[in-house]
Amino acid sequence: MPNVYLIGAGPGDPGLLTLKAKAILETADVVVYDYLANKAFLDFCRPDAEILYVGKKGGDHTLPQADINRLLVEKARQGKVVARLKGGDPYVFGRGAEEAEELLDEGLTFEVVPGVTSAVAAPAYAGIPLTHRRHASSVSFITGHEDPTKDASAHDWPALARSGSTLVFFMGVKNLPDISRRLIEGGRSPETPAALVRWGTTSRHRSLVATLATVAEEAKAKGFAAPSLLVVGDVVKLRDRLNWFEQRPLLGKGVVVTRSREQASDLVRLLTEMGADCREFPTIAVKPLADTAPIRQAIARLSDYDWLVFTSVNGVYGFWRELDSLDQDARALHGLKVAAIGPATAKALSDRGIKADFVPERFVAESVAQGMLEMGAAGTRVLIARAAKAREVLPEKLTEAGAQVTVLPVYETTPTDQDPREIVDGIEHGEIRYLTFTSSSTVDNFFAKVDPQTLARLRNAVRIACIGPITAATLEKHGFTADIQPEDYTIPALARALARDAENDKD
Repeated sequence: MPNVYLIGAGPGDPGLLTLKAKAILETADVVVYDYLANKAFLDFCRPDAEILYVGKKGGDHTLPQADINRLLVEKARQGKVVARLKGGDPYVFGRGAEEAEELLDEGLTFEVVPGVTSAVAAPAYAGIPLTHRRHASSVSFITGHEDPTKDASAHDWPALARSGSTLVFFMGVKNLPDISRRLIEGGRSPETPAALVRWGTTSRHRSLVATLATVAEEAKAKGFAAPSLLVVGDVVKLRDRLNWFEQRPLLGKGVVVTRSREQASDLVRLLTEMGADCREFPTIAVKPLADTAPIRQAIARLSDYDWLVFTSVNGVYGFWRELDSLDQDARALHGLKVAAIGPATAKALSDRGIKADFVPERFVAESVAQGMLEMGAAGTRVLIARAAKAREVLPEKLTEAGAQVTVLPVYETTPTDQDPREIVDGIEHGEIRYLTFTSSSTVDNFFAKVDPQTLARLRNAVRIACIGPITAATLEKHGFTADIQPEDYTIPALARALARDAENDKD
């Protein structure tokens, strides 16, 4: 096996990481990553892997290249499998070849895992194809930031100017005036279309279109800085028609997700697909109970009950964890009617071979109680699997109707130790537009970390979304009113509601 894998992380969209790269990250002992490599990829790493950041941001180098080379050699000599994660492709202006040569000089082995280069991906997301039968039959990749120690430019500027190729300049924002001047002096028309794409393929993606003569001025006026690509050529004319990615409703909008990490993935995925820049700030953690004996005892007496109610996906997980530990499966629920609050809970049951007998139209305890009573639950024996701390509305309503109710805690939620400064700073600097709350506990625990007076001061800069009326009522106890609340109290409906609000915000 190679000592070191030089891995291309792609341009930033996590979906563009290759399967081979993911497999290596899952097994590597050490992961060394760059500024332009999406941190989401670190979720693929082993929990015990050594993670080292060596990012290079403009002129700010956490580690100079020579030190990075030595670091790779040092870790490889310790017998560790090293994954060197580099933005884009290692061999396209990524200095991967220099690292490979250093490894070979030290008697070590390596393997290159190519990545999707930003030169192709970023323009594609901006609606700019690099070649087109009517516009360009070739493309040139050019550094816009040459080695400052060289006596003269390595570029043949007149040849580039006369070429009919699409020109793609890496790292050229600082030198835009010089690049434009050299191309125009070389014979390229000042009216040649030119585009800049910043943070291409990510939620921070932006692009602008100008001409070769005006692109430097436009970039300065609109605050374009590194990392940006410059694309020069007639293919830029297609941008307005083919620009698909920038149509996403939440593109560039910062959204805080306060769900637990165990639950956040569905909401984060939906929001990310809509272009959002998701900031996970889990205010609660879902944990198994320290004493699960009562759950096992209840499972042994399931025949004593007529109904089994699951109030959340976590309730299903907690109950099934103990069911599995007893070497039992869905057959243990034989003869029981099963209720599920919400489609996600119903799906979690379906995945385990149980089709819920009742899923309310409105996913709150009051609707569950009413629906169960309409199905004859009055006077029956009901077991409710839920969190250790939860609203008492459901057991109280059923008890009032004559049901014999047993509440069975199957998991607990606890506050997390989160530093709120990143969230507050993000709102202050206009990077965060939305706060989302999916339960009363996320609201209470959020304000245990963030002073309500601090949020009140920033209230006009941020919009607040609650999944349903119970969560919104809890928010009001802290002095705030929800701006967004979907008609259906589900995660997909919440994501759609944010998208609609963002569209109206543009208007």
